Amino acid sequence: MLESLLSFIKSTGFANLAFPELIMLAVAIFLLYLGIWKKYEPLLLVPISFGMLLVNLPLGGLMDPPMDGQVGGLFYYLYQGIELGIYPPLIFLGVGALTDFGPLIANPMTLLLGAAAQLGIFFTFLGALLLGFTLPEAGSIGIIGGADGPTAIYLTSKMAPQLLGAIAIAAYSYMALVPIIQPPIMKALTTEKERKIVMQQLRPVSKKEKIIFPIAVIILTGLFLPAAIPLLGMLMFGNLLRECGVTERLSGAAQNELNNIIVIFLGLTVGAKASATYFLKAETLQIIALGLVAFAIGTAGGVLMGKIMCKATGGKVNPLIGSAGVSAVPMAARVSQVVGREANPANFLLMHAMGPNVAGVIGSAVVAGVFLSLLQ
Repeated sequence: MLESLLSFIKSTGFANLAFPELIMLAVAIFLLYLGIWKKYEPLLLVPISFGMLLVNLPLGGLMDPPMDGQVGGLFYYLYQGIELGIYPPLIFLGVGALTDFGPLIANPMTLLLGAAAQLGIFFTFLGALLLGFTLPEAGSIGIIGGADGPTAIYLTSKMAPQLLGAIAIAAYSYMALVPIIQPPIMKALTTEKERKIVMQQLRPVSKKEKIIFPIAVIILTGLFLPAAIPLLGMLMFGNLLRECGVTERLSGAAQNELNNIIVIFLGLTVGAKASATYFLKAETLQIIALGLVAFAIGTAGGVLMGKIMCKATGGKVNPLIGSAGVSAVPMAARVSQVVGREANPANFLLMHAMGPNVAGVIGSAVVAGVFLSLLQ
C-alpha cells in the first residue's frame, strides 16, 4: 500500500515541478491577468498564455511527439499547422475579410508610413547578423519588427524552422502587448501640439475602387514577388470576399468561424512552445530581446515619418498614425486612437490610422517575399 502511495505521489505534477516551470507558470498567469483584467488584446493573449500554462504543467505531454507507436500529444498535432505554414495564410484570409482597405485607398500617402515602419525589420536583421545568426535566421528574427505574427511564422517555417518556436512566441507576444509597448515611444517622439492635431475626414471610396484594389494589388505584387503570393493572395482574397457584395456567407465564415478557430489553435500552440526547457535558454531570450528592439524601431520609424509628413503638409497629418504602420491589425490603429484622444478628446484617428495599418500588413508580407527570394 505504501509503495503504491509513493508511486502515485511520484506520478503527480507536484513531485515533478521544478523551479524553471514555476517561473513559466508565473509568467503565464501574469499574461492571463493582462489579457483578462487589463483587456490587452485578449483574443491573442488569453490563448497564448493558457497554452503556456498548460505546457509547463509537468507530465501533461501535450507537445510530445509520437514515439514507439504511441500517439503524440494534442498540441503536437495542432502545432503542425504552424510548422507546415498552414495557419498564417488562413489568418491573412480572415484579416482581409475583416479589414476595410478604404482608408488606404482614400489616402495612398499612408503607404509611406507603412514602409517607414518596416525599418525595424532591417535594423534588427543587421543586429542579428552581428550576433552570429545566419542570413536566413537573421531575416526570420528581423521580420518580428513588422509586428505581424502570421508573416513571421510563415517566413521562419521556410527559412529557419529551428527558430520557429522562439520567433512565434516573440512575434505574438509583442502583437498582444502593443497597448503597453507603443504609447511610451509615441509620446516620446511627438509633442503635445502634434498629438492634438485633428485630421480632415477621408474622402468616400467607391465600391468599384474597393473591388479593383485587391485584384490589382495581388497581380502587381504577385508578378513582382511570387514568394509573397501565399500570404498576400489570401489577404486580398479575403478582402475581395468582403467587398464584392455577392459572397456574404463566405466573407462571414472567413471573418468569424474560420478565423476564430485558427486563432484558437494558433494561440494555444504558440504558447505551448514556451516550455521552460525551450524558453529559458540564451538563444530564445536573445531572439525575444531582438524582437522587442525590432518592434520599437518599427514603431519609431512610422512615427518619425508621420512627423515628416506633418511638416510637409503644414500640420494636416497627426504623427501618431505613423505608429500604426506596424502591421498589428487593428491593435496598432486602436492605440493611435487612444493616445490621440488622451491629448485631444475631439480626435478621431482610428480610420486615418487604418491606412498605414493596412499598408504595414502589405509591407511586411512584401519584405518577407524579398527575404524568401534573396536569403533562402
